[in-house]
Amino acid sequence: MAMNITFQIGALAGTPIQAESITSASTSSDSSAAAAAWKTPIPSIRCKIIKPEMLEQKSQPTSPCRSPILSGNNGIRPDLSVACRAFATETLEFMTLDESKAAEEEKMYKEGKTEKEKGVPVYVMMPLDSVTMGNTLNRKKAMNASLQALKSAGVEGLMVDVWWGLVERDAPGVYNWGGYTELLEMAKRHGLKVQAVMSFHQCGGNVGDSCTIPLPKWAVEEIDKDQDLAYTDQWGRRNYEYISLGCDTLPVLKGRTPVQCYSDFMRAFRDNFKHLLGDTIVEIQVGMGPAGELRYPSYPEQNGTWRFPGIGAFQCYDKYMLSSLKAAAEAAGKPEWGSTGPTDAGEYNNWPEDTQFFRKEGGGWTSPYGEFFLTWYSQMLLDHGERILSSAKATFENIGVKISVKIAGIHWHYGTRSHAPELTAGYYNTRFRDGYLPIARILARHGAIFNFTCIEMRDHEQPQDALCAPEKLVRQVALATREAGIPLAGENALPRYDEYAHEQILQASSLNIDESSDDKEMCAFTYLRMNPHLFQPDNWRRFVAFVKKMKEGKSADRCWEEVEREAEHFVHIAIRSVKIRISLFIEDHMDQLTEQTSREALKFHFKSRKTRSKRITTSSSSFPCHYTYALSARTAKVEQWTETIQDTANAACRDSTSAGAPSTGDSAQLEKDQSAGFLQQTGEQVKHVAEDAMDSVKNTLGIGQNKK
Repeated sequence: MAMNITFQIGALAGTPIQAESITSASTSSDSSAAAAAWKTPIPSIRCKIIKPEMLEQKSQPTSPCRSPILSGNNGIRPDLSVACRAFATETLEFMTLDESKAAEEEKMYKEGKTEKEKGVPVYVMMPLDSVTMGNTLNRKKAMNASLQALKSAGVEGLMVDVWWGLVERDAPGVYNWGGYTELLEMAKRHGLKVQAVMSFHQCGGNVGDSCTIPLPKWAVEEIDKDQDLAYTDQWGRRNYEYISLGCDTLPVLKGRTPVQCYSDFMRAFRDNFKHLLGDTIVEIQVGMGPAGELRYPSYPEQNGTWRFPGIGAFQCYDKYMLSSLKAAAEAAGKPEWGSTGPTDAGEYNNWPEDTQFFRKEGGGWTSPYGEFFLTWYSQMLLDHGERILSSAKATFENIGVKISVKIAGIHWHYGTRSHAPELTAGYYNTRFRDGYLPIARILARHGAIFNFTCIEMRDHEQPQDALCAPEKLVRQVALATREAGIPLAGENALPRYDEYAHEQILQASSLNIDESSDDKEMCAFTYLRMNPHLFQPDNWRRFVAFVKKMKEGKSADRCWEEVEREAEHFVHIAIRSVKIRISLFIEDHMDQLTEQTSREALKFHFKSRKTRSKRITTSSSSFPCHYTYALSARTAKVEQWTETIQDTANAACRDSTSAGAPSTGDSAQLEKDQSAGFLQQTGEQVKHVAEDAMDSVKNTLGIGQNKK
């Protein structure tokens, strides 16, 4: 699924871009293919800015003052204000880094944070569909502009999902890295580090999943043959997000075990991107379950199976898991315990007190059988994690990258005795037992980072009747990682753009859990996620201030207002990039208009050929009513787009004015007059382009040629 034009406009709203030169598309002379291939010629108003010292180096933000887009003679326009020139100087100074210092920072990251290093680096998650199903980079121009904006804001790097279902889609052992090669090289050009996620799960069906990327075709074929390769609940419902860990060591995938498939994939990634490992790619997050987290798929949202804050359900009813349970029960001398899992644990959307197994008084979870089952269930998950971690460590050892594992922040019903949702997910954490310390100790044995979610949440924001306690949960995890001696990294579980959430992240990342915390902080924080909302002016200003505060660390004593004032120049430059934004808007929407109109015309055209004995030329008077209506709808859509463009540009003008940049009355009036003139020209341009688009489609199909 491609990123839409809103993403492109949003990505360009808060930063100048270093655009690539493009050549206007020419109309094909072959009339038979024109309807499918024709694109409206777009006046090229973008440029390529090249400086000798910038070639093959980390990207720097380009001042709109010096852009040929706004310059008649490739110089500084005389009407631009002093504030604009000041922006160029300030931004370039901000981005100019001493190379030795940058190298030292990278070395420190690879070796782990030192006591002298302050602050928490911020990474940003990329869109789930950054790489298309055809293994190409999605929306290259918008992606390039967005990465430059993130770099200018002080972001450390990106988190990228490397989907097993895309790379090894068609055949076992055949890897297509096409789109990822483009994306990682683009990150390198912008000087951004990358956390690469080995995503062995399906995309779709979880919170925030905006697209669907299934497991590899050949793996799905094997699952179709043997349904027990999928996680199964007590009602026989299958979950296809991730292959059941019960068959980790069995050759069920075309002669390979699932763990071997994961290992081969990681080795292929290492060999293909070895030139970027340790420099651009600094961390490998190993996916171990649904949503890339080490857990069972106990709370699937797909098809409304589970709803927050339900307790979920145990996922141990495929034949491979039941076989393991039977063997464990026989080893414990209780063969009667091995036939099935708990039958009184309720359903997905029950609450703990609704069930016999999870209730606080006399619940089955405290019985000998309950303790046996929960120990086996959680140990199976721990063993799964250890197997994959061992493989990852062997693959990426001594090449300068960190390994991390993501753990889910299951904070609902945390205040109950049984912690039912955590138990069904595989975390044996109750009021009387720490379920996160065993996980932390496994990660410690392999030198891995403990990555935890729900860092942005506060207890009182969540439903108190469900006894949600994300802050207490984060504190427990922080204590577990400290005892195990491993780094803790964080993520926000849900998109948040408000200062209240940012303050909570700052507080949680400082790890001020008790008096012995000293200067320890999280080793990194990953922000969910890059999308159109992030680049809205207010959100972007707050985000830039947040990144600055995170980088300053515990020693920061400046207020939010002071930091936000420093971040203003990252936001209020939209008026300078209006032309670029509108150019992209026109290009994408005119292409869309042409393709939609062409499809409808061709559909009618070929339908007519089937029903008539000979081909006729349709005159304007006999032009079909439903197609005339379609063209009218397209015309109305063009007018709507024109209004949107004008609103966008007007908003940019207002943003620029509200920034309070010092300028004289004459220059301000000149800016206003020029903006008004440009808006009028733009409105005319988009209308003319739209009319040309529809006229060309008509001419291609021989429509309207007989007009007299």
